[in-house]
Amino acid sequence: MTQNPSNEARRQLLEEAKTIAVVGLSNKPDRTSYMVSAAMQSNGYKIIPVNPMIAGETVLGEKAVASLLEIDGPVDIVNVFRRSEDVLPVAEETLKMKQKPKAFWMQQGIANEEAAKLAGDEGIAVIQDMCIKVDHALLRVGK
Repeated sequence: MTQNPSNEARRQLLEEAKTIAVVGLSNKPDRTSYMVSAAMQSNGYKIIPVNPMIAGETVLGEKAVASLLEIDGPVDIVNVFRRSEDVLPVAEETLKMKQKPKAFWMQQGIANEEAAKLAGDEGIAVIQDMCIKVDHALLRVGK
């Protein structure tokens, strides 16, 4: 399995990042994707909800888009809340974005070696099977 970046590299990534596109963000407050995104937003990150089922709706005060390709500005991290077997198309879409993100982050319980290799080969940092919110707290980002 592809090696995740070191604690120091992930801390630096989280300290430098400003915008996180969350693929699979739910509009339901009881869902993990919503809770994690709300926590990251409360830590100062701009969240862009990416979910075709709720495109046009407002989630966490931000307008949801159907696809990563609809995002105009720069995205530092693409954070993925999809089943492992559904991640490859997300990685492929990530590579077609106007500006490549610094990181492709698969949440805890999500890993896809093919997607990891695809993004990694393009110079994008790949994190698999780790919760961005937990990592942010454990690495004491901004402290």
